[in-house]
Amino acid sequence: MQNIRVALVIQNCPVNRFAYNLDRTVKHVSAAARQHCDFVVFPEMNLTGYAPADLSNAVALDSIWMDELNRLANNHKIAILTGLVEKAASGKIYATHLVFRPGQPVARYRKIHLSPFEAPYFSYGNDTQVFKFKGVHFGIQLCYDAHFPELSTAMALKKADIIFFPHASPRGTPGEKSASWKRHLTARAFDNAVFVAAVNQVGENDAGLNFPGISMMVGPDGFLAGENIAYENNMYTHVLDMSLLEHIRSHKMRYFLPNRRANLIDK
Repeated sequence: MQNIRVALVIQNCPVNRFAYNLDRTVKHVSAAARQHCDFVVFPEMNLTGYAPADLSNAVALDSIWMDELNRLANNHKIAILTGLVEKAASGKIYATHLVFRPGQPVARYRKIHLSPFEAPYFSYGNDTQVFKFKGVHFGIQLCYDAHFPELSTAMALKKADIIFFPHASPRGTPGEKSASWKRHLTARAFDNAVFVAAVNQVGENDAGLNFPGISMMVGPDGFLAGENIAYENNMYTHVLDMSLLEHIRSHKMRYFLPNRRANLIDK
């Protein structure tokens, strides 16, 4: 399998400034394309900003702005993973991450695990779908999802090679966020033999929240493959050696999923 180039965008995402956030997103996609990236990944709710109690910033999936991202994906042959507060046709509100890929319909992941601060306002997603691009299978989880190991295992059992973890995680310093992520994201990677890539918003969001700017890449061996700290908008590119997956998954004592006793665990 060929190496994969992934751009992780640490983005400042003010609330109720959709056009502004979209413009910055478009510029980052173009920058990632110039670096010949295969994926460009944005934080949770980067288009709308993160303010769970303020549902006025919820956005319908509109063809006008979505067409622009579709054109970018097609023109640059890149997968774009971008997030928003989605107002569904049913009227329900979801924390959603969209997937734009060349020549394919727009896909989406709706957050499955809502934090206690989000549950009063958002509806729960229910789909653990794994997507595919350039021969790579990938899953998406959003922030609080990362604390539920079985969700990563479910995606790994669906052949995920990479799990992306876009975050809108406020409070704390980048160092504190780094320590938190290293406790659980390395475990998600190691236990399931998948690459894990995480990225957070950065700075104040005009709604009283401040986000420590950080991104992280973890290999399927559970070792840290890269970490970036930013105090303003920035993008970091990681080259993933996909042969490492086969190296881990062919090792009898380092690939655990084939020996999982699901008949007992899932009772």
